[in-house]
Amino acid sequence: MADAPRRADAVWQGSLAQGSGEVSLVTSGAAGPLPVTWASRTERSNGKTSPEELVAAAHASCFNMALSHALAEAGTPPEKLETSATVTFTEVEGGWKTGSSAIVVKGWVPGLDEAAFKKAAEDARDGCPISGALKGNVELSVEATLA
Repeated sequence: MADAPRRADAVWQGSLAQGSGEVSLVTSGAAGPLPVTWASRTERSNGKTSPEELVAAAHASCFNMALSHALAEAGTPPEKLETSATVTFTEVEGGWKTGSSAIVVKGWVPGLDEAAFKKAAEDARDGCPISGALKGNVELSVEATLA
């Protein structure tokens, strides 16, 4: 399998606090330009995105793919997975840090019990490539329930 590069572009104008920017998903063309500001990271989004929101989207979708694959490989493919990821940008001594990514997943998986679903979700949290990119820098958690 070949590499699969994906590209996003960002433009910023002005200072950190008063400036603003845009980010676009270039490879797919699926989104953008999306407005981004410092305030959208640290206060209210007010219709603008942030790097953490984009990481949350990446983590939720990657997690769903990993969990779906693991469940299918175990003979219990899901009918549906609803996942949210909340990535927290935290003020720490000396600056700011992306501190955590908390995944909450609800699954419709015929033939699977709650304990097996929770185990599969924990494995997906640890095994999805975005988790791998975050691991060691960001606290990762998962809360899983069957519908």
